[in-house]
Amino acid sequence: MEIIIRAMSCSLVHIHSAVLRENIRAVRSALPAGSEMIFVVKANAYGHGATLVTRCAVEENVPWLSVAHTKEALEIREAAGKTRLLVMGAPFAEEVTALLDQGIVTTVVSLIHARVLAAEAVKRKARLPVHIKIDTGMGRLGLLWPSAAAEAADILRVDGLDVQGICTHFARVEPGEEDPARIQMARFVDIANAADRAAGRRLFRHVSNSRAVAFRPEWDCDGVRPGIVLYGYGASSDEGRIRTRPVLQWTSRVVQTQRVPANFSVGYYSTYRTAAATTLAIIGLGYSDGYLRTLSNRSHVLIRGRRCRVVGRVSMNWLVADAGSYGEVAEGDEVTLIGRQGNQEIWADELAVLCKTIPYEILTGINSATPRRLV
Repeated sequence: MEIIIRAMSCSLVHIHSAVLRENIRAVRSALPAGSEMIFVVKANAYGHGATLVTRCAVEENVPWLSVAHTKEALEIREAAGKTRLLVMGAPFAEEVTALLDQGIVTTVVSLIHARVLAAEAVKRKARLPVHIKIDTGMGRLGLLWPSAAAEAADILRVDGLDVQGICTHFARVEPGEEDPARIQMARFVDIANAADRAAGRRLFRHVSNSRAVAFRPEWDCDGVRPGIVLYGYGASSDEGRIRTRPVLQWTSRVVQTQRVPANFSVGYYSTYRTAAATTLAIIGLGYSDGYLRTLSNRSHVLIRGRRCRVVGRVSMNWLVADAGSYGEVAEGDEVTLIGRQGNQEIWADELAVLCKTIPYEILTGINSATPRRLV
């Protein structure tokens, strides 16, 4: 079946398992004893393929995997084996049965939310394992910090819940003493201490996203939640305490070449005209595959180890690259959209700059139907 899929698709995502394993080990080696890695694999593992990434993480003995929604946790449950799963979103009541059956931990984001989930657990004569999420300044999910200590104490008294942890999420983390996340962290510590007193025990604490993992080792707590850094972005310099490399390579193929004269128009609305006689490579991929239309006339692809400019507007199923007057390109040639070819490389952060966005959007935007494979 896989052979048929590949034959039908001009786009393929390659996940370099050795690099992923190196990244996992780099982060793990930076953590102190007692701080556990909670590997974030939400959004199809940031476009990398959740099941594939989960298998690598399990083989590397990662203790936790985190997702946004219950559906994502259920999709990787089998691959995760005994690895603990944490849903960081706000599940609905009808999801409690699945959470209990599959041994999945979830967050609760308010007293009302906690009571709704607990009521379903009581019907099952069970206790749902949960972490309390605190909004210390993100302005999104969680107990708002001014009243969070009292609300957390109320949640701890709700029948049907097994409150195991407490967490927050940073809106912004910056190196240096003026880091705005310091305010959030101070709020969290006060609330977590109060929750511990109410519980009569210490709750499992986790606050750090990738950027905090890189720059704030003093906030490692009992666990950290690295995401994009494990996929190779945000830790490529010596500025932080870890260095990682990109894991994902995205390729397509040349489906036709065209030898064209100067002043030849390319694509919808003729937004590009050739400056001289050249060879055009028509590539079997477009914005329906996740290659953003914003990249029209701006980006490059790699063909035979050379950078070739994308010309004309990216269309739904095709894009065109100028292979140059040498014409060193042939139908069937591999085209690298993200990754390395020869001595040249193009990564998601380069495309993100051109699109005025972030690597996350580039990576998660790759069509989920695109075949993914470990290499």
